[in-house]
Amino acid sequence: MNLLFELLENVRNLFGHHVIFGTGILLLTGYFFGKLAEKIKLPSITGYIFAGLLLGESLIGIIPETAPYKLTSITEIALGLIAITIGAEFEFARLKRIGGAIFIITLFQSLFAFVFVVIGLVMMKMELSYSLILGAIATATAPAATVVIIKELRARGEFVDYLYGVVALDDAVCVIIFSIIFALVTPSLAMQAAVGNAGALTGVLSGLMHALRELLLSCLLGLIAGVLLHIFIRNKYRLNEVLIISTAVIFLTISTAIVLHLSLLIANMMLGAVLVNLSHRNKRVFRVIEPITPPIYALFFVLAGTELDLQVFTKGSVFLFGIVYILTRFAGKYLGVYISAVITKSSKKIRNYLGFCLFPQAGVAIGLVLFVQTSPIMLAAPEAVREMLVLIVNIVLFSIFINETIGPLITKFGLIKGAELD
Repeated sequence: MNLLFELLENVRNLFGHHVIFGTGILLLTGYFFGKLAEKIKLPSITGYIFAGLLLGESLIGIIPETAPYKLTSITEIALGLIAITIGAEFEFARLKRIGGAIFIITLFQSLFAFVFVVIGLVMMKMELSYSLILGAIATATAPAATVVIIKELRARGEFVDYLYGVVALDDAVCVIIFSIIFALVTPSLAMQAAVGNAGALTGVLSGLMHALRELLLSCLLGLIAGVLLHIFIRNKYRLNEVLIISTAVIFLTISTAIVLHLSLLIANMMLGAVLVNLSHRNKRVFRVIEPITPPIYALFFVLAGTELDLQVFTKGSVFLFGIVYILTRFAGKYLGVYISAVITKSSKKIRNYLGFCLFPQAGVAIGLVLFVQTSPIMLAAPEAVREMLVLIVNIVLFSIFINETIGPLITKFGLIKGAELD
């Protein structure tokens, strides 16, 4: 036993001095846990999170608690790639084809989830700034789990068309809401920590102009990057050249956004939207970067798992806030779909069952919560603010654990009731 502990300590020390070694361990463990999750009919993402939990401080402790900060670049790259993929959904021809009803349903379910979560958490005595951050994160769904279940059931018809449209646009709406809220509350948190709750309102008001500035400049950065990438690759026919140039522009966009304290999410989402609308041939960019994304996403989710602190889960605050977050989020999404479906005169099946298919939450939510915790602005915040951010991380990860465990079952129920099955 002593030999085992000594071995683990040596591995831990090696990770601390050699990040590449630790990255290999994270990837390999994540792969095997992902395959195990698939064997028991769970998303591979769940396996990645459990791998991180196993390796993290809560259990065997191979990965130091400083690992997410040493590998911050992985989180930033993963978020950039996720945002670009979301931006690609904003192809004008496609948006025109899916119709206005899907836009209305997407907006209603996102805003209802945001409002319900904020109200629920404020009623539980959570400060408004932190409630707003959690409310923004609550708007995200997990389209990957939904797509897998649709394929397994061979579901089709109008219900599936609506569902695909909503989940495609939902994360884009989430990124926009989160970017605005995060820019809005950051000055509030800093001022609140410095002068107490009396300065919180002033901080929120001062954040309005900051949020608008960040949104516009982030869009401008993404627009410029998208146009430049289009110019660089329009006469390139070798895919390896397209990959090199695309990776370079994406990395430069991510780093520029970070250096200028802009939203890398909005900037890269705009980059993706500009690309798909300038030329149909620009879809090559998304095809060539797709093969490099699996290890980045796997590492991203395993790192998220290392953030889980099982001791914090034993605290009543995480459990209570987590339950309120889960219930209010689901209630908001379901009622948002129901009311908007009535307004748009959508079918009864869409009205009654589409909301069940929006329960899962994983990828973007994890990315946003890690973005909050590793943000340079928040790393420089006082201890009281950082402690609340740790609470937010654990509330979201607790929610994701529950959502990714029972979410697929709820989604399957909604699809069986609402869609046409072969």
